[in-house]
Amino acid sequence: MYEMLGICLSLTGLLIITSLASMLAAILWRLCSQAAASWVTAARARFLFFLRIAPGCAAILCVGVLFIPAYVFNEPRHTTEVVTAKLGLLAAVSLFGIVFAFWRGIEACLVTRRLVRDWLQHGEPVQIERVTIPAFRFQHRFPVIAIVGAMRPKLFIANQIFHSLTSEEISAAVAHESGHLSAADNFKRWLLRVCRNYLFIVPYGRSLERAWIESAELAADEHAAMGGASVALNLASALVKVARLVPRGSKPAMFAGASLVAPDLGSIRTRVLRLTQLASQSDSPRKANTRVSGLALGVCFSALMISAILIISSSGLLGAIHSALECVVSVLQ
Repeated sequence: MYEMLGICLSLTGLLIITSLASMLAAILWRLCSQAAASWVTAARARFLFFLRIAPGCAAILCVGVLFIPAYVFNEPRHTTEVVTAKLGLLAAVSLFGIVFAFWRGIEACLVTRRLVRDWLQHGEPVQIERVTIPAFRFQHRFPVIAIVGAMRPKLFIANQIFHSLTSEEISAAVAHESGHLSAADNFKRWLLRVCRNYLFIVPYGRSLERAWIESAELAADEHAAMGGASVALNLASALVKVARLVPRGSKPAMFAGASLVAPDLGSIRTRVLRLTQLASQSDSPRKANTRVSGLALGVCFSALMISAILIISSSGLLGAIHSALECVVSVLQ
């Protein structure tokens, strides 16, 4: 019963902490969303990604370095406490969420692998200027321009793109995809997919994920626009042309990849307007601010890790946490 009680308390702790942290992250975004509108887009995307994965990371950190040590060091091996129906139900919900999240992560990898294999069978290699990853052109109903895969990414471009866009517009579109590649957005999409399905009963992360997708697309546009005003305008033109090629009633396929056209086709207007603004602005401030934002997030994460190490070294705190766990068990009797 000692081991079973500890497992159930750990799973329940994961569920409760992630739920509360997700709620706090959503509230924090609502409070600072207006101020964040003036941030550099890449910085806003990083901040949103941090908010989205922070609840799960915080729950794992708290349970791993606080709950489990407090239970192991303070709970008698021959405990008389039992796993009640309420505690068991919460633990089962948490376990189901974890298993479901891992399955969705594995499923995303398998779907992406099958998609890439199918596209490679119907595609042919193509050489594109300043593209360092394998590139292929293929026949597809949707006007695809996408980098697929996180570990070994590949660029896929549908045949109609070569017929409808100029070489300059294709280069600008590829520069947009390079922005996703440099930001590791494919891996982030996979990680967010796992986080999204861990707490399927808590909807607080959905608004954060939608905001991140929008910011990630704008950040990739800015990355392309750093090539100059002509690149920004060519990308805006490419967005309009590709949007017109989209078959009525269809949406981009949802896979572990970054596509030029996002599932929300309504964002095209916002992105085109933003690109026309970028065409007349200087690039250097955006580059500097992006580096600063990345450094700031790194410092914050390091500070959290150091704090966790200092906290776990306090035996008095572990005793207090064990007392809190005892209260939880008594409440769930």
